[in-house]
Amino acid sequence: MKLHEYQSKNIFSKFGIPIPKGCVATTAQEAKQVAEELGGPVVIKSQVLVGGRGKAGGVKLAKNPAEAEQLATQILGMEIKGLPVRKVLVDEASAIDKEIYFSITDDRAAKKPVMIASAAGGVDIEEVAAKTPEKIIKVNIDPLLGLREYQARDIALAIDLPRENWKEFTKIAMGLWQVYQNTDASLAEINPLVITQDKKLVALDGKMMIDDNALFRQADLAEMRDTDEDAPAEIEARKYGLSFIKLDGNIGCMVNGAGLAMTSMDVIKLFGGDPANFLDVGGGAGAEKVAAAMRIILSDPNVKAVLFNIFGGITRCDEVARGILAAMDEVKPKVPMVVRLVGTNAEEGRRLLENANMITAETLADAAKKAVAAAKG
Repeated sequence: MKLHEYQSKNIFSKFGIPIPKGCVATTAQEAKQVAEELGGPVVIKSQVLVGGRGKAGGVKLAKNPAEAEQLATQILGMEIKGLPVRKVLVDEASAIDKEIYFSITDDRAAKKPVMIASAAGGVDIEEVAAKTPEKIIKVNIDPLLGLREYQARDIALAIDLPRENWKEFTKIAMGLWQVYQNTDASLAEINPLVITQDKKLVALDGKMMIDDNALFRQADLAEMRDTDEDAPAEIEARKYGLSFIKLDGNIGCMVNGAGLAMTSMDVIKLFGGDPANFLDVGGGAGAEKVAAAMRIILSDPNVKAVLFNIFGGITRCDEVARGILAAMDEVKPKVPMVVRLVGTNAEEGRRLLENANMITAETLADAAKKAVAAAKG
């Protein structure tokens, strides 16, 4: 789950990371009032969950409240990469001397968090990594020991940070580590972290991504979710506890287990097909959940066939088959259905489905071939 800049920076400030004075506004009049309260020049920043806001015209400098109102009117009427701008952040303008990229994210190869810093701040970090990787400094953090102060000082030295800022930088680094830990973040990013002309460090922009699997213990953060960037099918899937991601193919997939779902998608592609989605129904496969999954899959007009790949362990295959049949009575699909059942009571489950004139298969390869043929036919 992504957080907006204003949400991320509010969290940063709770952990001692300095941010500019500012406030979010939903109307141009509110933006003008915030600018009047701040006094002096302000920056009007669109709040959408995509990058490239500045290049799209979604970040502008206003010299006075009247100009802030005018620019907020323009920005609030924009769409950036297909997302409507519903809010703007009005921040006091900063006199910038130096920009730094600074973040903590997951290092899957090292199986540890990694703190990343670069003196080339304020730009696309992927571009820096591709063209000048030597400018990116990485330090892995032992999750049991946490970030050590000497590690923060090592980073400060490596990015040629002025020594007078080391103490403040270390405090910010420790604060960012606490943000990352306490929010179950997969990314906590400041870009840019700036040195102002009066030699202070300020987090001008913030970005956070929260692990969806941890939202059950982050109820306050879960309430911050902005669904504008989510496909309607993904929003519906979340209501039923389904893991769903829309893809561009024409074979719908309904599988119990993330690993099995990935394998199913790979085998479909192996036989010349293209999956329309990733969908993991999880451990339970009751009629209500299966029906919801089928509605979500069939809401995609590109779907020409659906492949069920169910491993019956704790959940019996005959129970799954009955759930599928009940769901079909409710949803009444008009595309071919291919079902592969393996595990407890698999034969009984397949018999129930065959009696209902559904296409069944015993192996994943056979099921994938039949689904690809059905989608083409």
